[in-house]
Amino acid sequence: MSGLALALIVFSALMHAVWNLLVKRSSDKTVFIWWMFVCSGSLLNLLVWLQTGQLPRPPLATLVLALGAACSFVAYHWCNGVAYSRGDLSLAYPLSQTSMIYTPLWAVLLLGEQLRAGGIVGILLVLVGAYAVQLPDLTRANLLRPLRNLGQPAVRAALLAGLIYSVGVVLDKLGITSYSPLYFTQLLVTVMLALMTLNLLRPCYRGRVLACLRRDGRLIALSGPVMLGSFLSFRYGLSLAPVSYAVPVRQVSLLFGVLFGVLFLHESCGRIRFGAALLILVGVCFIRLGG
Repeated sequence: MSGLALALIVFSALMHAVWNLLVKRSSDKTVFIWWMFVCSGSLLNLLVWLQTGQLPRPPLATLVLALGAACSFVAYHWCNGVAYSRGDLSLAYPLSQTSMIYTPLWAVLLLGEQLRAGGIVGILLVLVGAYAVQLPDLTRANLLRPLRNLGQPAVRAALLAGLIYSVGVVLDKLGITSYSPLYFTQLLVTVMLALMTLNLLRPCYRGRVLACLRRDGRLIALSGPVMLGSFLSFRYGLSLAPVSYAVPVRQVSLLFGVLFGVLFLHESCGRIRFGAALLILVGVCFIRLGG
């Protein structure tokens, strides 16, 4: 992985952690995320228009890839929502990160990417760190707890989230390989916003959209550029790096998440979380140097 690709993906991870912090501070999470997409999508359309003077018409194959990736990412968030609502975060979150297992597999089988020994070691270190960062302790009971509860809906939803995300990111890689990352991101955000808008048309969200704007207007205004920065930097980085390495490196957002939790939300940072974050950082170094 080149230094430029690494820098872009790490910056994307930082922006990803920032917008997740903003979501955590918002009053209505689902509606706030919709507003974030409205703001980032509007900025993205303006950026494309300023660059080209018009919105370019994409090929049919690119539209299909954008639609598939958008549906995958929306389904990923929905599965995560089911997992978090029906089970503990420490149970569901590590399993949702199993996309790092599937993505290198799809990359080798479908995209013809090759993994080096250093890169494989780095991926494994990041995977272990991502799994451990939400565990309350390292006892055998808690280490195996997510795997012992495979019959629970929360566990199955988290595992499905990881699988779906891996499919989405491979479609993402194919899209930016055959089309401009800027234009493909525009398509992706547009389709995701349309899908989320359909969800917000349900009666249970009546009155909540404007109420969220009144309560969280400043956070929404800040979230648009942050989310746009996350989206664009990741896809430009993905265009320069193998997807099998890009997805694990993006998990450095967990390290930023731990740091933000301590600095802004006054969360405790135990030895396990610190050690897990350190494992992720070491894994990223292995991917950079050995991948």
